Amino acid sequence: MFLLQVQNPIKEEEIISRADSAKAAFQQFTEMLAADPGTALQNLGRQAIQFGLKVLAALVIYLIGAWIIKRVKRALERLFIRKQTDRAMASFISSFVSIALTIILIIITISTLGVNTSSLAALLAAGGLAIGMALSGTLQNFAGGLMIMAFKPFKAGDYIEALGYAGTVTDVTIVGTHLVTFDNRKVILPNGALSGGNIVNYSYFPLRRIDVTVNVEYGTDAAACKEKLTEIVKEDPRFLDAATPGAKDPIIAIQKLDSSSVNFLIRAWVNTADYWNAWFDLNERIYTELPQAGIHFPFPQMDIHIKN
Repeated sequence: MFLLQVQNPIKEEEIISRADSAKAAFQQFTEMLAADPGTALQNLGRQAIQFGLKVLAALVIYLIGAWIIKRVKRALERLFIRKQTDRAMASFISSFVSIALTIILIIITISTLGVNTSSLAALLAAGGLAIGMALSGTLQNFAGGLMIMAFKPFKAGDYIEALGYAGTVTDVTIVGTHLVTFDNRKVILPNGALSGGNIVNYSYFPLRRIDVTVNVEYGTDAAACKEKLTEIVKEDPRFLDAATPGAKDPIIAIQKLDSSSVNFLIRAWVNTADYWNAWFDLNERIYTELPQAGIHFPFPQMDIHIKN
């Protein structure tokens, strides 16, 4: 409100002055038209031609500027490919540069028409405050995008979980981060909330550990069960051992004596790219091969003692 009260008198005076000038020019034209129609129409034609040339020049400048902006974007893309820049950062910088150059091009085009750009800049600054207040969430997302680019909690191609969604990062724009889920849904997360929330990056390290709990019935031979589980793990070449830097030998042990089962724990390391396939295949082999080896899975049960 304070800004509007300060600037209103100036704007009113400027509007009145321009209105008076336009009125005086119109009166002068009508008087000249009545006195010397030929000269008046000639002057009007000359002014129309001058204005048309300005419009033509502005159109040419805009088309050339748009072509240059497109070339700049392509040059940036080639540079990012050559430098092997992260795809998320490349998309963020490209979108930011494109928007900034487009704003500059619009200002230059308007100034070509003879509009006072200083007044335009003042108008943009005055309106920018109101727009900024209305779009505070968008500005927050832009700041969040800058934070993501600075600290790099993830990159394009990483599988992350954040804000209740999980998926592979495809792009990071100036306001949002794009994910593709396993069931092929596209999710756009706002950068503001994303930068201030918890992010789980499953692709950050080259290795991951698979933890699987196997429940067998009481009375099962523990040594035979461990031997069979060890055999299943060692027969799969995707499971690593201590010979691989960062990995450890698989661990198979009794984790817990539950109310209806004996729980065996399997911990084995795999490459991050092999995690899901190895996990699914391990569960399938456990379900298929343990009963064939005489090791059975339990079912919930309760012993009831009745007293007369």
